[in-house]
Amino acid sequence: MQIGSVQINGHAALAPMAGVADRAFRRICASFGAAYVVGEMVSSKGLMFSDKKSDELLVIDEEERPAAVQLFGDDPDIMARAAVAAMRHRPDIIDINMGCPAPKIAGNNCGSALMRNPHLCQRIVEAVSWAVDVPVTAKIRKGYSADSVNAVEVALACEAGGAAAITVHGRTRDQMYAPPVDWDIIRRVKQAVRIPVIGNGDVTSPQKAAQMYEETGCDLVMVGRGALGRPWIFAQIEAYLEHGRVLPDPPVSQRMEVLYKQIALAAELKGERTALLEARKHAAWAMHGLAGAASLRAQAGQVTTLKELRNLCDSVSLKGE
Repeated sequence: MQIGSVQINGHAALAPMAGVADRAFRRICASFGAAYVVGEMVSSKGLMFSDKKSDELLVIDEEERPAAVQLFGDDPDIMARAAVAAMRHRPDIIDINMGCPAPKIAGNNCGSALMRNPHLCQRIVEAVSWAVDVPVTAKIRKGYSADSVNAVEVALACEAGGAAAITVHGRTRDQMYAPPVDWDIIRRVKQAVRIPVIGNGDVTSPQKAAQMYEETGCDLVMVGRGALGRPWIFAQIEAYLEHGRVLPDPPVSQRMEVLYKQIALAAELKGERTALLEARKHAAWAMHGLAGAASLRAQAGQVTTLKELRNLCDSVSLKGE
């Protein structure tokens, strides 16, 4: 598929998960075949105030391309200026967050709260599209609430504003991430717009990816929580959709090696202390389902150095063989 001028070669993209989809995780997922990755959301206002952390979140490595940076905000002018500022990191695509359900985001009229005002959504997309020379996309939800299911209206507004593609998460803001997910709303958006539609929500296996394609007609699937602790899901999706092959999960030793490689890379990029603090949740996800997982997660929560992580990974590998 194409997003504007950007060619996407593959069947599954990595979702822009705050606090998770950092440079290290994106690079690992790309190495397993993620066809497209979207970085953690960045505040447009924070970027305008020269916030160092916001700027660091925009850095893209060559190994992860094609890649998008994601901005959030509710002021079209500030969003446009932030997009211009983000271009110094040479993103392939600028994505606009219109779907985050977190209270601190939606409560400030950003993220999913924008869906209550389709005209504002259109103005934001239009302003950003005029400001940069890369494709601009938007990530939306089913609606803000059960009595405000307006994904089709918002998608059409974004298309009118110049969006090159739309990602649709099949839940309302009120649902957060709780079941059930509604893939039919993705199908309805796909039927309504002429631009590519990316489907998002509960793609946790190659079979689920195939089912989403079949039921919605979407142009690309986006994987979020399904990749936590198992970035090889992208390779599994590609093998299944391209060749009908069901690839098993890697053996425990390889899973631990992938985890260590990811955290070692994160330590190189952001410092060992920060990387190890953030590694605890990744370790817990990677050890999910293993014998004694609760104890292993507790041990992972105490890890403070790469050496300690190496020892824990080696220990888990030996027990898992």
